[in-house]
Amino acid sequence: MRKNSSLPIIAISACLTGQAVRYDGGHKYTPLLIETLSKHTTLLPVCPETAIGLSVPRNKIQLTYKNGEIRVLDTINPQIDLSDLLHDYALQFLKQYQLSGLILQEKSPSCGIDNCKTFADNGEIIAYSSGIFAATVMNHLPELPRCCAIDLRNHQQLSNFIKQVEDYHSNF
Repeated sequence: MRKNSSLPIIAISACLTGQAVRYDGGHKYTPLLIETLSKHTTLLPVCPETAIGLSVPRNKIQLTYKNGEIRVLDTINPQIDLSDLLHDYALQFLKQYQLSGLILQEKSPSCGIDNCKTFADNGEIIAYSSGIFAATVMNHLPELPRCCAIDLRNHQQLSNFIKQVEDYHSNF
C-alpha cells in the first residue's frame, strides 16, 4: 500500500483495513479511519501474528506474567510462547520502515496499547499492559505518535492525530 514516499507512513493493524487476519478469521474494518487517513498518509497494514507464521483462524493468545516478565502464550497450549518471535518481528519491521505514526487494534496481545489483559499463571487478571509488538515499537520510538483505533472515532480525533503525525514527519 505504499503510494507516495513523501507522505507520512502510518503502520496500522491490518484487521482495521479490512484484512481478515484476526484469530477468528474476522476483521475490524473502520471506514472513517481508513478513508480519512488515506488522504493524508501512506497506510502500512501490519499483522504481527500472521507475519510470524500464525494461521487464520488460530488459537487465541494472551499476555501472561511468567518468571518475572510478560510473555505471549497460546491459550490452548501455554507451552507455546510467541514473545520472542513478536519482539524480533517488531525490530525487523522498524528497520524496514521509517514510521511517522502507529494505529493498532486495542486489547490485542500483540498490538494493544496499555489495554491488554495480563494474566497470572492461575488465570487471574493482574494488570493491563501493551502487546509485545506495540511495546517493542514504543520502546524504540518513544516519541512516535500512536494510539488504538478506538481513540480515533470522530473527525476531530482523527484531525488531531494527523497533525501529530505530520509534525513528527516534518522532523525527518
